[in-house]
Parts: sequence; C-alpha cells; structure tokens
Amino acid sequence: MVTMSLERTEQPGVAVDLAIDGMTCASCVRRVERALGQVPGVVSASVDLATEKAHVETRGAPTSSLVAAVARTGYRASVLADDPDGAAEAELQRAREARGRREFWHAALALALALPLVLPMAAMPFGHELALPAWLQFLLAAPVQFWLGARFYRAGFAALRAGTGNMDLLVALGTSAAFGLSLWNWLVAGHGGHALYFEAAALVVALVLLGKWLEGRARRQTGAAMRALAALRPTTARVLIDGEPTELPIAAVATGDRVLMRPGERVPVDGEIVEGSGHLDESMVTGESLPVVRGPGQKVIGGTINQDAALVVVTTATGAETVLARIIRMVENAQAQKASVQRLVDRISTWFVPAVLAIAAVTALSWWLAGAGIEPAIIHAVTVLVIACPCALGLATPVAIVAGTGAAARAGILIRDPAALEAAHAIDVVAFDKTGTLTEGRPELAGLATAAGQDRRHLLALAAGLQAGSEHPLAGAVRAAAQETGLVPAVATEVRSLPGRGLEGVVVGQRFAILSERAAREAGTDDAELAAWAAAAAARGQSVSWLVALPKGEALAVLAFGDRPRPEAAEAVAALRRQGLRVAMLSGDHPAAAAAIAAEIGIEEVHAGLLPADKVQAVQALRQGGAQVAMVGDGINDAPALAAADLGIAMGSGTDVAMASAGVTLVRPDPLLVAAALAVAKRTRRTIVQSLVFAFLYNVLLIPLAALGQLTPVLAGAAMALSSVSVVANAWRLSRWHADC
Repeated sequence: MVTMSLERTEQPGVAVDLAIDGMTCASCVRRVERALGQVPGVVSASVDLATEKAHVETRGAPTSSLVAAVARTGYRASVLADDPDGAAEAELQRAREARGRREFWHAALALALALPLVLPMAAMPFGHELALPAWLQFLLAAPVQFWLGARFYRAGFAALRAGTGNMDLLVALGTSAAFGLSLWNWLVAGHGGHALYFEAAALVVALVLLGKWLEGRARRQTGAAMRALAALRPTTARVLIDGEPTELPIAAVATGDRVLMRPGERVPVDGEIVEGSGHLDESMVTGESLPVVRGPGQKVIGGTINQDAALVVVTTATGAETVLARIIRMVENAQAQKASVQRLVDRISTWFVPAVLAIAAVTALSWWLAGAGIEPAIIHAVTVLVIACPCALGLATPVAIVAGTGAAARAGILIRDPAALEAAHAIDVVAFDKTGTLTEGRPELAGLATAAGQDRRHLLALAAGLQAGSEHPLAGAVRAAAQETGLVPAVATEVRSLPGRGLEGVVVGQRFAILSERAAREAGTDDAELAAWAAAAAARGQSVSWLVALPKGEALAVLAFGDRPRPEAAEAVAALRRQGLRVAMLSGDHPAAAAAIAAEIGIEEVHAGLLPADKVQAVQALRQGGAQVAMVGDGINDAPALAAADLGIAMGSGTDVAMASAGVTLVRPDPLLVAAALAVAKRTRRTIVQSLVFAFLYNVLLIPLAALGQLTPVLAGAAMALSSVSVVANAWRLSRWHADC
C-alpha cells in the first residue's frame, strides 16, 4: 500500500481518498461514512463497497484523524497518495488479490472440515446412520468456528462497540448460538452424537466464506476495465538529451522534452509529433478499433500503441495531466460517488440489522412459548440471523455502477458521476449543436461553377496557388480539394490580403483575385449564370467566393463552401430514434445552412441562428414542456446550454469549458456514442433495479420462512451466499457491454 504521512494536515477543500479493508455489507458502509463525517473538518464522506474506497472532502482535517476514525469502527484504512503513474493502485490491487487467495484457501479448508459433518446428514434419507461421535464433531467444527470464522467475531464485535450491527454480527451470533447449543446438548444434556448442530454452525461459516470469496472475485472482475486502462501507463520514456535517447522514469519527464518512440511501444506521454508518421492503436483510450494515421503537428495520447514507425514527440502533458490520467480520474470519481437509490439503501441498512435481531429474538421467544422447546426455538432464530445478512443490498448499486462506468469508459464514454447516469436513463429529447458535433467542424469545397469556356481543373489549381500561404479555413478547403484532385497549385507571386474582401496575386503575369460576394459586386462582375448559381448556394447556407481576373473584374468561377456532416451523424440520429427519443438541432449557424445539414441527416426539429443565451432558452423551453433534455455540444458557446440541460454530453474533441459543463464526455467525436451513452445508462439503471428488487425480495420472502421454521441454518447460509453472488454476477454481465448502436 502506498500511503502518505498520516500526520499531514490537508489544506481547505482538499479531497482525500482512503482504501478501506474489511467492509462486508451496506451497514459497514454506513458506519464508516458516519465515523468519517464526525471528524472535525470533514465536509463530506462517501464510501463505496464495490471499490472498497472512501472519498473524503476535508477542510483542515488531519489524515491521521480520518484513519483513526475508520479504525474505531473496526476497519483498516490507508490514505492513497496522488497516483499519476498508477503505482499505488497497482499495489492496492496486488493486496486485494493476495487477500482473495487467502479467502479462497480459508473457504476451501472450511468446506473440507465441514464436509464430514454434513455427509451423515446427507446419508439419512437413504436409511444410513453415520452419526459421528460428538468429540469428533467438535474437533472438526471448532477450527471452522473460531479460527476460520474469527473474522466474523472481530467485525461483529467492532460493530457492537460502535453501537450498530452488520452482516458479520448476524453470522457470528447465529453460528455461535448453534455451536453453543451443541456444546450444551453434548456436555450437559448428554445427547452423544445426536441432536447436535455442529454441522450447521460449521457449514454456515464455510458457505459464507465461500460466498465472500466468490463475491470478491466477481467484484474484482467488474473493475477489470479500469485496471486495463491503468495498466496502459508506461513507467519509463526514452527522452532525447543532446540528440541521444536516454531512458528516464515517467516522473522525470517534463513538458517540452522530446521523446523517441519506437515501433510497437506504448506512447509514454501526451505530446505532438515533430518527426515521423505512422499508425497508432488508440482503441483502449478512444474505443476506436481501427488504427489511425498520425504525423507531424498531430497529437498523440499516452498509453496508446505506436504500431509501425519511429516517432519523435514533444511532450505536452505528463502524469496526472495526461488524457489517460484524466479519464481514469473521471471514471473513479463517478464510481466513488453514490446514486440516490444507493443513499436510500444505506439509510435502510442502519435499521435493518437491529430489526433482524429483534425478529430473531421474537422468533425464538414465540417458538419457545408455543411449546416447541428451547432447541427448535434457537435453531429457528439462528436461521433468521443467517438468512437476513444484507450483503446483496449493499452490493447491488455500487457493483453495477463500477461495471457500467467501466464498460462505458472502454467504449470511449466517460460518465462523470452517478447523477449523470441517473439523468441519462430518463432522457426524452436529445438536442445537438451542429458545427463540430454533427458536422466535421471545418469547411470543405462543396462546389465550383465556372464561366463559359473556362477549364475547371485549371481554375482550381489557380485558386489553390493564390491561397497557398493563407491560414483562412476556406483557403485550406481549396488547397485540400486541389490535392484530392491530384492538381499542383499554380505558382503565385505578389500575393496580398484585401482585408474584409479577399486576396489577390499574380500568376504567369496576370493578376487574379479571390473575393467575397460583396467585393465581387463592387469589382463589377456581371456573369448572370454564375450569379444565379452563387445565389442558390447561399440559399443552401453555403459560403461563396468569386475568382476574378483583374483589372476588369471578369468573373472566372464561383466557389461554394460548406461544412460536411460527420459520416456517423445520420446513423446516430436513426439510432436515437430507435430508442424512442426525439432529436432536435440547436445551432448558431445560418438557418439555411442548419436546415440543409438537418435534412441530410434526418433531423426535422431545427432551431438556428441562436446565440449562447438563445440555446439556453431553447433547452429550458423543451424542459418546461415536460421533456428530459440531453444537450450535445463541443464549443465554448455550447457550455451554458450543456449546463442548463438535464444531461450535458460533450464531444472530447471540443473545448475544456464544454467538457467541464457536461455530465458525459465522449472521448472521440463520434455522434453514435451519444446513443451508446444513453443505452449503457439505461442498461446500468436496469441492472441496479433488477439487483435491488432481487435483494429486497430475498429478504422479504425468506425471513418469514425462516421465522416459521421452513428453512434450516445450512440452507439459509447457502441462500445468503447465493444472493450476494447473484447480485454481483448480474452486474458482471453489464461489464461485458459493448457499444453496438
């Protein structure tokens, strides 16, 4: 375990993460939260049974006080250090795996010792009397009860000392009652090998131990996606120092360092390529299965795989500031917080155990007063105590959230907190921004009309040459179109900008200009056919430029520019409609441009020409109409609307402000992930409800059966273990979810 000094005092507003060891049920969670909340300086504390962690917001609370508060409840706590390279998490995981191996051997040994006690009982229906001598039953059961089952006494006593109860207390009381009754019947009543319940006590302990091992194993599997992400972080980088590669620990790499990456290696840092180009496998970070081509000037993400070329990258972020570290942090924060339904379960758990103890006492008293005798009365009370362990209740929500957010992260969907998860499942309307969300966010040459007798290829090369040195987005679109057509741009000289009008230059002794619509009219262009074509393009919401020959202003061609829809946009809209959702577009663009894109991808409800405040009003109008609204955007201008919606969904290619305003961030700019995000949220919510219903029904139905004498302690122990394993297994199915919409 990597820990910080226990005497360090946290500064105001600092969050502290604790690893908690020994919790078994929702009652444990509630008790640890209450103990942490009573420490002076603690603002809030949230404990998660599935991840065995506590997230504490402090204002001046010493970490030693937090650890001591947890210790007083009977559990062990370690303060997790800042963990940019994943070392602390890896050590924590190793400790949990070691504990899992220990639990396995304890369960196996307990079952081996309990088996000889159970075999005679199993042989009775076939007419065989194989009762073991009382002394042998005692020798087999005692190690199970007091050595292998000691954990139940320790945790149960700690709960009593804290004035509450938990699963361990129920197991300890129930099995101790069965064991004590057996000792009484043997040593005092002289029943020999008959009328003893050593096998019940031993087998209940063995089954609970087996259930805890299976439960822990399944819990570890639900967190596999996050551990896979954490494992992507390399520990060293090959830094170029005076031109020579030197291998350094990641912690020693600084922003601005040049890092050499060889084929087949994981990218150690976030950075920008300055030398080389090749394919990178970004699937574990973005969810995109196909390798992508990256070259000079393009960014790389730490943890991805450099497949086929040597690259030199200038470091832009390391450690906790990398994309991968932020992804892991965001998902861990989501898993550490509680859904509202889990908070309800935690409150129920505070009175559940005392209520069970009362039911067990009433059961024993009722059977005794009814004349059944002390032995049946105690056995029925023991059965109530064993069957009522609230493990499944405590696990239902957290393991589903861990599994759901982990699976979503693997697909490139980052869910910030359970509140976003709960909002997502109830969405009725998905409102998209247009530019950069449904479209590529960069203009392309949508059309080029030439004057009579002019050669299209020649004019395109001419326009590309005039704009060879321009940084304007439309100039880039012209150059890209020329390159795609296989044209070599003309060589232009004396190029100069005409502010607000366009630019001009000389090609082969002739002066040409690329002008805006207004500037072209002022230059005297009078081609009626080109003017009509330009007007039609403008009506479609496209931007128009004119290529003219100077000094007469002879119109040679008209270029129209538009923003192309993302390839997945139409399919994304269709996928949302299949989920029964209404789709709208909220755009700040020209109404004609917005309408054209909306028609192309199948959106009928369009609100265009909106300022940021107008988008907020549009979202509020949708909500006032009774709809639960998800807003999808990527820009600074979308941030207010993202915050105003019931659920904000930000494209990962967008601005930090947009992502900070959103409850869900999509790692790659794929609108199909919007449908996938809502689908995984609904699936997670459904899994939580299924597990909670099962857990509540289990207790509601079986506690009365136990009180009425319809169950034995052994069957109760088996059923209790099965309930916890079933809940975790149900959540584990969720961890195998894949985005397929």
